[in-house]
Amino acid sequence: MIKINRRDTLCLLGMAAIAPASASGQSTPPLRLKGRIRQSCVRGILGKMPIDEFCRTLQSLGILGVDLVGQSDWPAIKEHGLSATMVPGAGGIKDGLNNRAKQEQWLNDFRSNIPAAAKFGWKRVITMAGDREGISDADGMTNCAEVLKEAVKIAADHDVTICMELLNSKVNHPGYMCDKTAWGVELCKRVDSPNFKLLYDIYHMQIMEGDIIRTINDNIQFIDHFHTAGNPGRKDLDEDQELFYPAIMRTIAKLMEDEKFKGYVAHEFSPKKGVDSLRNAVRLCDV
Repeated sequence: MIKINRRDTLCLLGMAAIAPASASGQSTPPLRLKGRIRQSCVRGILGKMPIDEFCRTLQSLGILGVDLVGQSDWPAIKEHGLSATMVPGAGGIKDGLNNRAKQEQWLNDFRSNIPAAAKFGWKRVITMAGDREGISDADGMTNCAEVLKEAVKIAADHDVTICMELLNSKVNHPGYMCDKTAWGVELCKRVDSPNFKLLYDIYHMQIMEGDIIRTINDNIQFIDHFHTAGNPGRKDLDEDQELFYPAIMRTIAKLMEDEKFKGYVAHEFSPKKGVDSLRNAVRLCDV
């Protein structure tokens, strides 16, 4: 069973200083969750909401952490008893680790960002493969592996995991190289370190591959983090989209209970109704 510490328990019970208002303007009570899934969300999901208000809102929803959040917000996140569940590592979507000419720059970024994350107690940094831009998938994998084999040494020294995100190249990110689970898994095998795994984005992989539950079960040893969104549209996890999140979350919850997965499920979608949309996603994923 996954051990939940005191801070997690307080968040799960929704013991926030104030409860956020619903779309109708009425104050809503904090959520009481089962907590089998450790839920997080990206910093930008509620627009430009001030960080303290944002953190209080997450606490009231039982959300334990914040994804894709810069260093300027880290002190507030820590002060509110939340975790930064995915923070900057190295490389971007367009220009990433497959660019061999920038290997030293990527390593310098890892040398700076991994210790910074560890100092706050954050456990995961993100990286991207980059666009193909004339680079073959084979050469790109070799280039990524060369950087990562050095970077994981830094990560291991600081008890941090580097996560490469799987993105779709069909709709949102044409040309992105790490667009198939098999490619990412093979890269994990080449790097051969527990400090390098995949960020499996359910929305992106639904577009590229489908067969989500089987793929997660078959490759969980290489996955350390999940992102959610509804497809098509990258919006709410509602009945207007095709993914059945309760079944996916039950799969992840079982993997957590079996201690095959210890990470977070982070919501990364454009909400139709602000906090109400996020609240509905949390409830849906609380299986």
